[in-house]
Amino acid sequence: MPGDRDGTRCVRAGLPEPVPGDPFLPGPVFAAPYHLDPAAGPAGTPNGYGRTDNPTRRRLEAAIGELEGADCRVFASGQAAITGLLLSVLRPGDTVLLPADGYFPVRAFATETLAGIGVRVLLAPTAGPYPELTGVRLVLVESPANPGLDVVDLPALAARARAAGALLVVDNTTATPLGLRPLELGADLVVASGTKALTGHSDLLLGYVGTRSAELLAAVTRWRDQTGAVPGAFDAWLAHRSLATLDLRLARQTANAAALAGLLAEQPGVTGLRWPGRPEDPAYPVAVAQLRRMPGVLSFDLGDADRVARFVAAARLVAAATSFGGLHTTADRRAQWGDDTPPGFVRLSCGVEDTADLVADVAAALRVVNC
Repeated sequence: MPGDRDGTRCVRAGLPEPVPGDPFLPGPVFAAPYHLDPAAGPAGTPNGYGRTDNPTRRRLEAAIGELEGADCRVFASGQAAITGLLLSVLRPGDTVLLPADGYFPVRAFATETLAGIGVRVLLAPTAGPYPELTGVRLVLVESPANPGLDVVDLPALAARARAAGALLVVDNTTATPLGLRPLELGADLVVASGTKALTGHSDLLLGYVGTRSAELLAAVTRWRDQTGAVPGAFDAWLAHRSLATLDLRLARQTANAAALAGLLAEQPGVTGLRWPGRPEDPAYPVAVAQLRRMPGVLSFDLGDADRVARFVAAARLVAAATSFGGLHTTADRRAQWGDDTPPGFVRLSCGVEDTADLVADVAAALRVVNC
């Protein structure tokens, strides 16, 4: 339908109705207290206090919600969103299943904090096999996983979780809502770091939780409001502004990842190449069935830390940095952050540089490493 395509949806998501003389996206509202009705108090206005109420934040939540097909709550960071979700749902005696090969700080939080309050923590690799889910309260998966890029058969796992009475949560950070719509594939909740590709300019921290369940949304909202894990108004406004170019940014990042995957597959000294858009990748059959577009992230192994350092130093267009999904191509040796990866494992996040320039630069850097 006209107006329903990704680029149009990104540009218009969460905007107010046009009023002559008003901006397309109103500027951020900076306020802690607001004027209250002398008689009705907070019941007489949508804005009572800045920790729980902010119109700039609500517009961003509406925009992300349009893209995810969910009601959303935004948080101060991706980690705040995922830990807030886990703590708002899980209780002592519950069992949670987490990805053994996913984002390391989430596993650290589970083993150091959740286990400490009596939550049983199970781990399973993203590609499976998964244990029996009877008695599990919540299953969290990443698809594609960070940093290994395996992909989950979400409809199959959702059916298993539903039969066992478990909630299925999908971390949609790598794919973004334009690449994957987890709730349409059977998930109960979606969580993501908006710090990464969603906002894409590497200038803010953001997270969000989305669901179609009023009960779950209320629990997450209570947790966020009571703990105060909210983003500031300016970050919310920056994020909303950045959503408008999401479709354009992802298109170039995907094209760059496809080109670099082709280059890396032919390079001596490069092993373990993963990108779910390659037909040779073990995740490819599930990825092409579920992902609406492939991520701009790939991974490979250069053998050791010294070769990785030489590669990045030789590259002109590849920066050494953590995080991913930004405008600039970055390389991150994940072992230095505590991930259970080989010392030469690299997560490469493709930026929006010209594809030919990026391919030439990476090829030249690899020639230096292989000399």
